[in-house]
Amino acid sequence: MDTSTGLLTIGQLARRTGVSARTLRFWSNEGAIEPAARSASGYRLYDAACVTRVELVRTLRELGLGLDDVRRVLERRVTVAEVAAAQVAAIDAQIRSLKVSRAVLSTVSERGSTTEETALMNRLARLSAAERLQIIDDFKAEVFGRLDLEPRLRERVRELAIDLPDDPTPDQVDAWIELAELVQDEGFRARMRTFLALTTPSPGQQAPPGAGIWWARQVVNRVAQVRGEGVAPDDPRAAELVSALCGDAEPRAVLTSLEVGIEAGAERYRLLVGRVKGQRKAPDATEELLWLAAALRSAVARS
Repeated sequence: MDTSTGLLTIGQLARRTGVSARTLRFWSNEGAIEPAARSASGYRLYDAACVTRVELVRTLRELGLGLDDVRRVLERRVTVAEVAAAQVAAIDAQIRSLKVSRAVLSTVSERGSTTEETALMNRLARLSAAERLQIIDDFKAEVFGRLDLEPRLRERVRELAIDLPDDPTPDQVDAWIELAELVQDEGFRARMRTFLALTTPSPGQQAPPGAGIWWARQVVNRVAQVRGEGVAPDDPRAAELVSALCGDAEPRAVLTSLEVGIEAGAERYRLLVGRVKGQRKAPDATEELLWLAAALRSAVARS
């Protein structure tokens, strides 16, 4: 301390505050800490107000504020509260970005992805909301656009939204990556067009054979119950269930619809959409659908 003035040298200020002299010099050079005076030799000297200022600068820096924002606060151009609100928004964005990174890395680890696949997944995960919307709109136009739909159903398709929330979970990001890859695949689009053409009613027409099996959850639940009881697809009880499910519909037509849907990957698509939306109420029904297809084939063979 300069005994004649009671001021602190930069080394003494460093010991008093716990901030290194090198950092203090940097802050001083950047205008965040102004010396109270200079010695006869030109060295910086600091007073009690400088000690308080250093403590404030250190606190703001530890909270992640840049020196530009720190200076704005010190110069009273903005309040601490205003800068804090902006910093919260920035941290939230960083957290979302880290969640996306974690989800991509987890997917890469689980899949054993190549460098090219990793780059693609990262790009898909970091698309903007508008870019994600465009991918889904392109898929809807390609798959549903050629169907002859009732006005009400066409409106439902138009309003169909599949997108990540503002703060997605790793599972939602992982599901979006797979869904985005799937809906951009030309083979999948072609299979889905064929499937939907078989299961979507035209205006004024009844639902095609087998459509109810895909869109009615109770069908899957009944099959799951019978499977859980150990009934085989070629068992007489399976034949009774097939008869009840088909009703007046021709089992062969129902089987065709079911097989096309399985081949298309419709159930995988449904599951991915649910995961992206954070909805995991309905479990994977793939095994039930395969069992039902086998039961239908047995019924058709007997007819």
